[in-house]
Amino acid sequence: VDRHGRVTGAELLMRWPQADGTYIAPDIFIPIAEESGLIVKLGHWALREACRAARVLAQAGSPVALSVNVSPAQFRQPDFASRVQAALAEHGTPAGALILELTEGLLIDQRDASLARMRELAELGIRFSIDDFGTGYSSLAYLTSMPLYELKIDKRFIDDTPHDAHDTAIVQAILAMARHLGLRVVAEGVETQEQADFLIAHDCDGLQGYLYARPMPLEAFITW
Repeated sequence: VDRHGRVTGAELLMRWPQADGTYIAPDIFIPIAEESGLIVKLGHWALREACRAARVLAQAGSPVALSVNVSPAQFRQPDFASRVQAALAEHGTPAGALILELTEGLLIDQRDASLARMRELAELGIRFSIDDFGTGYSSLAYLTSMPLYELKIDKRFIDDTPHDAHDTAIVQAILAMARHLGLRVVAEGVETQEQADFLIAHDCDGLQGYLYARPMPLEAFITW
């Protein structure tokens, strides 16, 4: 949501439903999917689901930008750009409806290849966000060389803001740096009004977290 509480976007989250109605959390099954290589198929499915969700939201009269996580293994596939195009075409989804969330490590490890792939997709209208910003091995040079749209401040920095001086300083520094670079910032894990008030006072563009909504199925989100 923005500083006024208006919904400006949503992030697709993955859960593994069980027969008894419970769910296996992604921090359990995603590492296994990455180790086994299944993360690539899982990621491509998530991308198609994002495009389908964007179409459903648009048809319901509630078009908002949808963020979807892309794993490094998936992004490095030679046919990744063409798969994104195919997913968009399958559901008639405009490229501007998607924001792809990448990790810092991906951009630093294979910088040239990543840059070429990002530029190819950016030309289509796809936007890019850096997920969990500030937790990786940062080489800030990539912020000016890559076609980025957004930084997402990791929840661990928001948890103790504004009470912990160090975390608060990091959040303020990210916000100030992003403003100078013309990048949008979303704070993840906002759970208290005090956190929200601090972020709004420091001109944070987007707030995401349990203070506003818990994860919910697409149909429930449309109703909400």
